[in-house]
Amino acid sequence: MSEWTWEYEGYDPADERLRESLCTLGNGYFATRGAIPESRAGLVHYPATYAAGVYNRLESTVAGRRVVNEDLVNLPNWLLLRFRLRFADGSTGPWFSPDTRQPLDHRHTLDLRRATLTRTFRFRDDEAGVLSVEQVRLVHMGDPHLAALRTVVTAEEWSGGLEVESVLDGDVINSNVHRYRSLNRRHLVRVRTGAFATDVLWLSCRTSTSDIGIGMAARTACVGQPPTSSELRPSQRRAVHRLVIPVAPGRPAVVDKTVALHTSRDTAISDPLGAALDQVATAAGFPALVDSHVAAWARLWRGADVQVPGEAGRVLRLHLFHVLQTLSPHTADLDVGVPARGLHGEAYRGHVFWDELFVLSYLNLRLPEVSRALLNYRHRRLPQACRAARAAGRAGAMYPWQSGSDGREETQELHLNPRSGRWLPDNSRLQHHVGSAIAYNVWQYCEASGDTEYLHTKGAEMLLQIARFWADSAEFAPGLGRYRIRGVVGPDEYHDSYPAAAQPGLDDNAYTNVTAVWVLARALDLVRRLPAWRRQELFERIELDSGELPKWEEVSRRLRVPFHQGVISQFDGYGDLAELDWDAYRTHYDSIRRLDRILEAEGDSVNRYQASKQADVLMLGYLFSSTELRALFHRLGYDVDDEVWRRTVDYYLQRTSHGSTLSGLVHGLVLARARRAEAWSYVHEALEADIADIQGGTTGEGIHLGAMAGTLDLVQRGLTGLETREDALWLDPVPLPALSEYGFSLRYRGHWGVGVRRRSGQLEIRVPDSEESPIRVVLADRAVTVAPGETCTLVLPES
Repeated sequence: MSEWTWEYEGYDPADERLRESLCTLGNGYFATRGAIPESRAGLVHYPATYAAGVYNRLESTVAGRRVVNEDLVNLPNWLLLRFRLRFADGSTGPWFSPDTRQPLDHRHTLDLRRATLTRTFRFRDDEAGVLSVEQVRLVHMGDPHLAALRTVVTAEEWSGGLEVESVLDGDVINSNVHRYRSLNRRHLVRVRTGAFATDVLWLSCRTSTSDIGIGMAARTACVGQPPTSSELRPSQRRAVHRLVIPVAPGRPAVVDKTVALHTSRDTAISDPLGAALDQVATAAGFPALVDSHVAAWARLWRGADVQVPGEAGRVLRLHLFHVLQTLSPHTADLDVGVPARGLHGEAYRGHVFWDELFVLSYLNLRLPEVSRALLNYRHRRLPQACRAARAAGRAGAMYPWQSGSDGREETQELHLNPRSGRWLPDNSRLQHHVGSAIAYNVWQYCEASGDTEYLHTKGAEMLLQIARFWADSAEFAPGLGRYRIRGVVGPDEYHDSYPAAAQPGLDDNAYTNVTAVWVLARALDLVRRLPAWRRQELFERIELDSGELPKWEEVSRRLRVPFHQGVISQFDGYGDLAELDWDAYRTHYDSIRRLDRILEAEGDSVNRYQASKQADVLMLGYLFSSTELRALFHRLGYDVDDEVWRRTVDYYLQRTSHGSTLSGLVHGLVLARARRAEAWSYVHEALEADIADIQGGTTGEGIHLGAMAGTLDLVQRGLTGLETREDALWLDPVPLPALSEYGFSLRYRGHWGVGVRRRSGQLEIRVPDSEESPIRVVLADRAVTVAPGETCTLVLPES
């Protein structure tokens, strides 16, 4: 395999769902999983197509309780195409499938540069001998509504007919995630099909409650020779186009299927079906579609690619590929957030969590217009977040832990433990720290892009309303002389209550409190910096009384952070919990990543132990440099020097099971600065998370988008120490031997293609020629200014 391709040799039903996720093709508007075209959904395969932002809400009865869930909808299957041999006497062979007929060889090749998936295989027929097949597909990056599949069948020594069946299948449900099987999963209603002209099928339907219209049209055509027969067969939920094509040695049968997809959420159309029919009727042929698709990707790669030698570089490029397929330039025109599992599967129901915290750091300096669109998704849902805060008796904005179409809280009330088969309460909606993540993203986007207009308008509205929520959530405890935030859940997620407590929630979660302090401090800074007229207009718009600001200042300086044994406590009382016998559990179980499920199945609870699912306190080291973190604690009157932080890192390293793909990523970045010798094992785990499916079957339900984007940020920010603040690029490179060479380009303050490259102990900064102002670059021991058209080479210290 080259640095630009991923190949999967052979056919193994057990690995199909993993490969299907990793071979998903998309363009930011929609994506289609890498299932073989002849397959239908079952235990082995899961062909599926998802359009960004197309959600639907259904009611189910679970464990005797009525629950309502909103899901990213599995749309009609456009990919379905199968074939069989037709003999001279009119008889036919079986429809080909590797599940029923073992191929002689079978290979999938994912070409990252061209964004195509090629499948090649050969099979032997008792009468026809050996036939070879090549199928190439794409989801067009230039035109976000198009996809195409070319199938070429070649006979070595036989002449006859090839019968091809091309289908638009509306008889689909959401069935990618097995543990959701007891839920209502049929989202599509009013399915209609029909034929248009001589070679086009169409299908239209609507989502049952969100009432989103979906229009799909498919043109199936023979290339180089006409079919001997062609018949369009629309039916109630499926539309079938059946063709018979002559095939002979040296004369392969070539069939192109071109598909257009529109929904009623699209702009500049009259109706989805009409738009799809117009689109497919005027679409170019397959070779021309490939050319324009590859050209669109070439433009993307020029500005976004990361260059790292070796296997790590191959994996990073795969990660970037999937980030760009989910969040492409087309995303800038959509009202969508960052789906935690991409557009690749149905885990987490396609919801938006806090994953943009790990994604925007990379996008801000590559595709800032996409970052802005993702922040606009949050701003449009600010009124909903304010209503949620009022319903909870709070001021400001309380954003949901899981968001979907309209910004209400979509977190499920129950979740299934597959080990015990029991449905349990889900208290993760108490992760109010998602608001701090949104505020952090607003600030970082504006620092990176210089978008002062956004910071002073929509960004300011979100930042101040989130600060307002934190100030109002803080309760003063006279006995401690400090404010406390109580009844929350931190990033850890294992701990959602105290042992035997009647109510869920924890007090004084360190991550929640420190990030709340950061939000309050940034909000106060912004208020002071705003022009007087804008400050007045903003205060009037969000009905903010300037009399609230003194409390913001006080809370930002007197919020409590607990400590025990000389380390930062994850939450109040964490140090009083029992210690877990980690060695015993590692010996007894193959994997203890989901320790919560193991203990619950044993009749125990992880709430009793000092055991965390993922980085919680250590997330502070992911978001903030050591200087900024020390300043935040100093603001609160705590002295957290390097020694306290090192002890804290050591403490939680021994008590974390890494039940989330984000955990290894965060630990890798933190250790790159705290304990470099141990960093690589965590970085390597983060790189392997999806390609090796280290969570045990979860990648088949969708890639982990935050972790993929986070590995790119680990190179961009973790290894370089890159920060964008005070109108400068701040760099503090760390030597990580396994990633000692790297290069990437940035868009910064109007400069397109600022090159950053490290090799042989040197850091090279190249600023392309333009009319923009010079860039100030600040390192720990010096500051330089690099003018457009110049390259600056900096010799780095050895340690």
